Amino acid sequence: MATVRGGSRRVLLVVDVQVGVVQEAWDASRVVANVALAVERARAAGVPVIWVQHADADLPHGSPAWQWVPELVPGDAEVRIEKQFNSAFEETPLEAELARLGAAHIVLAGAATNWCIRATAYAALERGYDLTLLKDAHTTGTMELDDGSKIEADTVVRELNVAMTWLSYPGRRNGTAAAAEVVFSER
Repeated sequence: MATVRGGSRRVLLVVDVQVGVVQEAWDASRVVANVALAVERARAAGVPVIWVQHADADLPHGSPAWQWVPELVPGDAEVRIEKQFNSAFEETPLEAELARLGAAHIVLAGAATNWCIRATAYAALERGYDLTLLKDAHTTGTMELDDGSKIEADTVVRELNVAMTWLSYPGRRNGTAAAAEVVFSER
């Protein structure tokens, strides 16, 4: 358990699994199914699910692209956070909601790996939360760079999984787990 952060609960944080974010993402149907599995397992364990939804000029609030993918439906009583920056913590009420819930451990899933998932993962660790990245429940698209080279999406996903396994922060634990194997109970 994090010794930096008060609280003891785990939460599942689902970030940006929106139509316009995952429409061209790597292995999107498998990843969305794994996010749905994680949501189902968290709910069954009584773990709060927090939904984070991005809006900006390319993803206008209320547009068809802004909507959650049809496979994911936030519960009526589940917290919903809207954001405009990559990190789910920046200029949002996320940290206040986590404090209200007594959360010290974030289980993270969603999109896009190289932007919002990476920024949220590092922000959580920097704020003193324990973190488990669901290694099979985040995705992104292949990046095409100005020089014509590409960074393949599966490489981006694999690199963040490795980073979250090997990072070390004092007083915190971090790692990865598969959606079907993540432990949602307190320990």
